[in-house]
Amino acid sequence: MEKINWSISGMHCDGCSARLQKVLSGKTGVQSAEVSFAEKQASLEYDSALISAAQLQEAVEKAGFEIAAV
Repeated sequence: MEKINWSISGMHCDGCSARLQKVLSGKTGVQSAEVSFAEKQASLEYDSALISAAQLQEAVEKAGFEIAAV
């Protein structure tokens, strides 16, 4: 399992973070995804044999948010 932490911009409320968490949690290979509106961060644990960090980043961007490495 791989772990990654991202700084997320573009979230305006708890609903945004809940929606992004749902998007990420629904991806095959994601073991856990926690998105915090208050901290403007996402923490993920995923199986890199099933999904890449680039694919996860693309999912975040398609959901309308921007990522920066923490």
